[in-house]
Amino acid sequence: MTRVAGSEKSPAADNVRTLTFALLDARAVDATICPSEVARALVADDAPDSWRDVMPVVHMAVDALVTEGRVRLSWKGKPLAARDGPYRIGRVHAADSRG
Repeated sequence: MTRVAGSEKSPAADNVRTLTFALLDARAVDATICPSEVARALVADDAPDSWRDVMPVVHMAVDALVTEGRVRLSWKGKPLAARDGPYRIGRVHAADSRG
């Protein structure tokens, strides 16, 4: 699996997007996921500690998903407008997109 990305359209970023939605789909509708869960799912089983190396790719792909309005960010139940420090990733609901 590609672990280095040059842009949000890289194969690794596409994998992050796919994994993000797969992890969200496996959870309750209002559940959120940690970006490190995405990173851990992205790395090879033979290098489980390398998830930190792919966090920049995860952050970049999540930023793009937020910009596209495809996911929302929160921390301790409070919405975040942008990634700043620790965060959780959640689905965008109809109420979220109503301004």
